[in-house]
Amino acid sequence: MSEFHDNYPQYEVMANHGEEEGKKNRKTLWSVFWVMLLITLFELVIGFLAPEKGWSGTTWLKVLFISLTIVKAAAIVMWFMHLKHEAKFFKWAILSMYSVLMFYAIFVILTEGVYSGRASKKTRVDPIYVQQQEMLRAGHHGGAAHDAGASHEGGHEKAPH
Repeated sequence: MSEFHDNYPQYEVMANHGEEEGKKNRKTLWSVFWVMLLITLFELVIGFLAPEKGWSGTTWLKVLFISLTIVKAAAIVMWFMHLKHEAKFFKWAILSMYSVLMFYAIFVILTEGVYSGRASKKTRVDPIYVQQQEMLRAGHHGGAAHDAGASHEGGHEKAPH
């Protein structure tokens, strides 16, 4: 029986390789697991420290998290999806599509808010609108039209019935 006490003692025979190769494969999978666990724990620690250290929203933090995510995604694709055993052309055909999408995602994340920030600097607010908002906050609910109407009410006499 194997040292992992699984219910498949002839797993290596069923997979067409010997016990030594099976041990090597399991060791590789556990190594990948531990590396991914360490990366995830590192991400969690940095994520919890970021707000109190003032790192939230910084470019270097975004780049760090994107890079670590790409490393974990590469490990999953290469080892767990067995892409490392495929032909070179097939690897490039698959990885090129994901690379383009990753670079686009990095571009979007790093330029987030840049375009909206430029647009807001060019936007001008109508001074009359600002004045009306100030009057509303001060308690004049009728605005300029109401004030003009109130001054004419006093000058008119009521018609007798």
